[in-house]
Amino acid sequence: MTRIVIIGGGPGGYEAALVGAQLGAEVTVVDCDGLGGASVLTDCVPSKTLIATAEVMTTFDSSYEELGIIVADDTPSEQAARVVGVDLGKVNRRVKRLALAQSHDITASVTRAGARVMRGRGRLDGRQAVDGSRQVIVTAADGSEESLTADAVLIATGAHPREIPDAQPDGERILNWTQVYDLDELPEELIVVGSGVTGAEFAGAYQALGSRVTLVSSRDRVLPGEDPDAAGVLEDVFRRRGMNVMSRSRAEAAKRVGDRVEVALSDGRVISGTHCLMAVGAIPNTAGMGLEEAGVLVKESGHIKTDRVSRTSAPGVYAAGDVTGIFALASVAAMQGRIAMYHFLGDAVAPLNLKTVSSNVFTDPEIATVGYSQADVDAGKIDARVVKLPLLRNPRAKMQGIRDGFVKIFARPGTGIVVGGVVVSPRASELIHPIALAVDNNLTVEQIANAFTVYPSLSGSIAEVARQLHTVKTGEES
Repeated sequence: MTRIVIIGGGPGGYEAALVGAQLGAEVTVVDCDGLGGASVLTDCVPSKTLIATAEVMTTFDSSYEELGIIVADDTPSEQAARVVGVDLGKVNRRVKRLALAQSHDITASVTRAGARVMRGRGRLDGRQAVDGSRQVIVTAADGSEESLTADAVLIATGAHPREIPDAQPDGERILNWTQVYDLDELPEELIVVGSGVTGAEFAGAYQALGSRVTLVSSRDRVLPGEDPDAAGVLEDVFRRRGMNVMSRSRAEAAKRVGDRVEVALSDGRVISGTHCLMAVGAIPNTAGMGLEEAGVLVKESGHIKTDRVSRTSAPGVYAAGDVTGIFALASVAAMQGRIAMYHFLGDAVAPLNLKTVSSNVFTDPEIATVGYSQADVDAGKIDARVVKLPLLRNPRAKMQGIRDGFVKIFARPGTGIVVGGVVVSPRASELIHPIALAVDNNLTVEQIANAFTVYPSLSGSIAEVARQLHTVKTGEES
């Protein structure tokens, strides 16, 4: 029986384990924190659970007056709504409970499939043997070691928060994103350093929960890696809701001063708050794993080099997830892990195609994207027609009091084939799916335009954009 050892139990690891066991391999998953990894225990699942509470408060606060809802503490009606604030301790206890429950469910699924789970830290031991096998050393919490023989190894050890030397988290006032769930009280004044996806999501969430938030961005705008139109909408919303967004401001240090935190900026300014959240990127967990000795090439950033079927430079060694530096998304990690198992075990496999990956920023409004981007079109990487339709024109959006957002679709000018899209709206993560299906299956704008949509619905804007793109194409041909 083929022996597979998976180091790391995040989405790349546990999805690979399920596939490997299904295809008849003897699978061992080596994990030190709990299956699900950071995605389930400290990152994706916890943050989105926290954001779910913030979303309810934001949705209500931004539209209740327009919808005719009365909120008054002194009203004689016993049925009147009373919105006071949030019990962050209760919210965080729910966050941790759901994360642990999800981890337990994943462990049960993996063991039920026939894979073995070992607690400990794994590392490669030397190069491939003559018979093609490799050795993985597992170090348990008590320091004891066990050697596992594997015909193939998958490294899926994830990443950890990057730290600034002069802004070390203390878990109380200066925090990284894994530590915020230990707070019992809502930060009164929160400074968020970093305006990427993680920083923007937490900044928006805590602003909605009731904190006064300052977002420190070293770039010209928030979410510099996202669609510029989408980022512009979100920054406008942040500012309108009272957030202090500091563009072109780089944080160099953070220190506690009593019960407050002072953050020093590179231009000499110092800003103060009750708490500071550092969201300045992540470092892959590749140190001390024997990669160089095993012949695994690692980039200067610490990420493992892989090809489109998850192979590293070392025969029989694969890698998946954040350690590869390819789209830090749970869905991509899971696909990389599955592809690795399909490839090694000889099953049908399609190489990873990043142009079909859909992703989402869980702010309010959400920002969902798939396929080619506006930057790709502007840089001439692909010739595409672009139509953007504001949600203000959508009847369902008007009914629900939604004022911010849009649908944007990119399509080839000759064929009308859909090659990308952006949705900015509440639940954009759900609305992007029909565009993702179109990108993945080379559907045309005509096919989207001719499919029935519910009236009224937000998805109607997707069909409307497709119809407008069809008009553009027809106009060019006439």
